[in-house]
Amino acid sequence: MAEDSAASDFRMHGARTAMSAGLAHIEEQINGIESAIGGNPGLAFDLAKTVIESTCKTILSERNIAFGPADDLPKLFKIATNNLPFLPVSASGEADVRESLAQTLNGLHTAVLGVCELRNACGFASHGADGPRPAMEAVQALLAAGTADAIVGFLHRVHRQDRAQAGSKVMNYEENRKFNEYIDDTHERVQILKEYFDPSRILFELAPEAYRLYLAEYLPDDHADGDTVEEADGSGQPR
Repeated sequence: MAEDSAASDFRMHGARTAMSAGLAHIEEQINGIESAIGGNPGLAFDLAKTVIESTCKTILSERNIAFGPADDLPKLFKIATNNLPFLPVSASGEADVRESLAQTLNGLHTAVLGVCELRNACGFASHGADGPRPAMEAVQALLAAGTADAIVGFLHRVHRQDRAQAGSKVMNYEENRKFNEYIDDTHERVQILKEYFDPSRILFELAPEAYRLYLAEYLPDDHADGDTVEEADGSGQPR
């Protein structure tokens, strides 16, 4: 009886907050999850995966970050978390804080994998199988739904907060010459066919959040010996 009550009372508060703040297209998925908890737990697994996927795709699209049409949810989640500023600027230089947050994000990634695997094993509309699938109950559906709710609410809040910060300065690669030189001096240039690419530029373009965090930790005085960089000869060859 208590389980039935918990199922009927379940609401996706985090996802509904995201929905009202811009993710209006996930409303049907949210309604479907809340209705399926008690009546069709298998469908709740399907929709839990779908609502996280929809959120990741929207965030990436709004931030102009490319992703492939065939990218699965774990990959979409990884791309999204690599490009969201989870730490405030004031704490970006705290290595221990960043490490702890990275561990927490790894836990969320594991949770996403779990939702995907539950959906594949027990989902109502998952891939065909040669026999009956194990029947899940409301308590297992609540776990998947609650996980999806927390992830969707958290990701979209970070995304929205970052975009809404008034007067926030866009990160400029050219303004961080000393840091870029330090990165390029301590890492080999990347060669693809006959083209060479600076490590600092690769980090800035492909992992901007990681670039921002390492930049916040960088102290020029700690790398004084590496401040002088040999100029390129203009040929495009490695320094």
